[in-house]
Amino acid sequence: MPQARPIRVLVVDDSAVVRRTMSELIGAAPDLEVMGAANDPFQAAEMLRREVPDVITLDVEMPRMDGITFLRRLMAQRPVPVIVCSSLVGEGTRTMFDALEAGAVEIIRKPAVSTRQFLEESAIRIQDAVRAAARARVSLRRPRAAPPPGDPAPPRGTAMARTTQTVVAIGASTGGTEALRFLLESMPPFCPPIVIVQHMPAGFTRAFAERLDLGTRITVKEAAHGDSVLRGQALIAPGNRHMVLKRSGATYFVQIEDGPLVSRHRPSVDVLFRSVARAAGANAIGVIMTGMGSDGAAGLKEMRGAGAMTLGQNETTCIVYGMPKEAMKAGAVMREAALGELPALLIEHGREKV
Repeated sequence: MPQARPIRVLVVDDSAVVRRTMSELIGAAPDLEVMGAANDPFQAAEMLRREVPDVITLDVEMPRMDGITFLRRLMAQRPVPVIVCSSLVGEGTRTMFDALEAGAVEIIRKPAVSTRQFLEESAIRIQDAVRAAARARVSLRRPRAAPPPGDPAPPRGTAMARTTQTVVAIGASTGGTEALRFLLESMPPFCPPIVIVQHMPAGFTRAFAERLDLGTRITVKEAAHGDSVLRGQALIAPGNRHMVLKRSGATYFVQIEDGPLVSRHRPSVDVLFRSVARAAGANAIGVIMTGMGSDGAAGLKEMRGAGAMTLGQNETTCIVYGMPKEAMKAGAVMREAALGELPALLIEHGREKV
């Protein structure tokens, strides 16, 4: 059987050190190949005229033309899966989400010369991001959210007053930023409490949560250690930290923890889902969404075994049908659904039990 050719990558960055480091980290994987490196968008455009790569890694801040402008032009003329690779954090993360809206499929942090463990973890993340991007449907139209008709009435009593409160746990990776935006914009003000792991670098999740919070009718925030899990609120695990659900009497809260990569990720969907299985059992809904790899499959199976409702985003609406596919193969998913169907399912199954 003929061996599949390597995934070809074009690295675009104005820093020679970054170009060399990225090329070394990507080229260390036998299934990946760096076809070239460009120091700005103009040189990249010349290279694209001769050969089209499978994936482009793209810096944002470059001379002559910034990465976002190049990305928009590229997507308008010849869509190629693009990974935005940047050191921007804080206020600069707004630019990162402009990149996602322009068509980038992933955001990663630039590798830095640091400890051996840091470089090894950077290699894992960058290589996995390239593999995921190579499978992404870059021309897929992303739906805009439309609030579902007939918002449910507010629940009786205060939030978390009873142990029958349903908790929604969601895991996503490549393509998940837009899928989550659609899902959360569709949630009514008194939706079930939501806890989320979206694979994203440290420093970006706070801005991601704040951006979602502005466009939704619920509260969306980056989770902090000890945060209560409440109706009408979504908590997003901070980048590079694991998030677990805990229970104290009739109330739920989250803990934010350090630790090794789990299922090749930190935060890990498996870590969240397993904690939800233990803390909430049958009073939970698990949702595995678009993304590459198998993170979440084992944890979702534990949730199903504990009596939870488990859902998977279907292949048609996934940017990358990897994580839901692996969860299906593991027998963890009770029902697959299109992205547009998920909000109504969460609302329906998330009503308080009597």
